[in-house]
Amino acid sequence: MILRLKDHPAGVETGPGDHVVYDVAADEATFGAARVDGHALVWELTERPAGPWLLRCDRVDFPPGGVAYRHTHPGPGLRVLLKGRIRIETQGASHEYGPFEWWYETGPDPVFAAASDEEDTAFVRVLVLPQEWEGKRTIRYVDPADEEKPKLQRARVYFEQRL
Repeated sequence: MILRLKDHPAGVETGPGDHVVYDVAADEATFGAARVDGHALVWELTERPAGPWLLRCDRVDFPPGGVAYRHTHPGPGLRVLLKGRIRIETQGASHEYGPFEWWYETGPDPVFAAASDEEDTAFVRVLVLPQEWEGKRTIRYVDPADEEKPKLQRARVYFEQRL
């Protein structure tokens, strides 16, 4: 299975003329007919996970100053920043990302995310999840007290596909 995010006019606009599209192909031959213009990010899943899994493609938007408290997800995922800036703290390191930069999250490793104080911030992501998470929110806060705090980020699922 090969999963690619590619530039395409029917996708999520990242800027004038740039778009991100989720394109899922069963094999390299199927994908070979697709065209990639401009920026492209390829995430090749070289092994199909054992058991029933789900592929989720979604978008997360933060207002200025928004944060995602230390949290985990039930599966790994690749993220691409669309606009704004975001600081990601995980595995003892802190990195700041700008538009069209990407990062990978393992799922079980706790992550803290802080969006830009000055502008809206948004990223798209692709998650590989156990099927029991179909249609469910995947964020799990490390500190149970964070569950009760206001959440300013908003996630919008584009699609889910069983693997």
